[in-house]
Amino acid sequence: MLLEIRHVTQYHYERPVRESLMELWMQPQKGARQRLVSFELDIEPAAQVFSYADSFGNAVYHFDVPQPHDGLTIIARSAVETEPVHEWPVPLDMGEWERLKSAFVKGECFDYLRPHGFVHMTTALETFIAEHDLDALRRRDPFSAVQALCDTIYKAFEYQPGVTDADSPIDLALSAGRGVCQDFAHIMLAICRAWGIPARYVSGYLFTDREAGDRSDPDATHAWVEVFLPSYRWVGFDPTNNVMTGERHVAVAVGRDYGDVTPSRGVYKGDSESHLAVGVSVRRARAAVAEPEFLRLPRPSAPFGSANRRRASADAIREQQQRQQQQQ
Repeated sequence: MLLEIRHVTQYHYERPVRESLMELWMQPQKGARQRLVSFELDIEPAAQVFSYADSFGNAVYHFDVPQPHDGLTIIARSAVETEPVHEWPVPLDMGEWERLKSAFVKGECFDYLRPHGFVHMTTALETFIAEHDLDALRRRDPFSAVQALCDTIYKAFEYQPGVTDADSPIDLALSAGRGVCQDFAHIMLAICRAWGIPARYVSGYLFTDREAGDRSDPDATHAWVEVFLPSYRWVGFDPTNNVMTGERHVAVAVGRDYGDVTPSRGVYKGDSESHLAVGVSVRRARAAVAEPEFLRLPRPSAPFGSANRRRASADAIREQQQRQQQQQ
């Protein structure tokens, strides 16, 4: 499947700022299952862009806008060819649990076995595990146990944007019984790691199919989970839509949690409030594509959430981390 992706991020500042420095995790991965056909960035005001690979192997782009400006627009365009994922033979033998305890797995997947950031055990999560008898799933083989966990999370939570923020702890979604894909991924990661199954956060995009039952917002980024099973290597599960990842999923970056792969983040200098607007379009590639409506986003009237905004005194250098909130 050949997919075309446009990801637009617009920052507006109430008063001109003196400088902006940004990092971007927006380039789709290159791999056996997906081929990156093209990727380009348009930045206004114009800036020289540099890149590097982070510690997880993700492509990261960074740039500096050193002159005064009252807005910043970032447009990432990608074309990606994805392949169908073959059917996994189920179940695995129970010996997979012992293979997960090997020194190789513990060394190779060290970062994805430990609590980190948003992914850790809490009292609310322990209650959720007990209420749904999730530890009983460990009597199954690891592959079947993770499949059943994915199904449980899908059925236990309602998909509803706006209930949680980009920096919300998992307890908020657990108490509300609602959230977005970022929340569901963090909950699933915490349980898998508690079981001794390496699990990593994947940010990316989904070519949404309402007829297939997808709950995800088609105009937003997406997130899911990959678990490491020695017999299969990395296997993807999407708890938001209760499916295994396939040709409609486009992976951009992997990390321990959302904080490792925020689509855009940075700092700016100046005493000004900032506003953020984001638009995403994922569709099958066409010979000619008209410019989508979201490229003409109006300047939003509401400011960032308080966690994404810090007030500085008028005579101080404003250095605020700008973290893009996924509205999955």
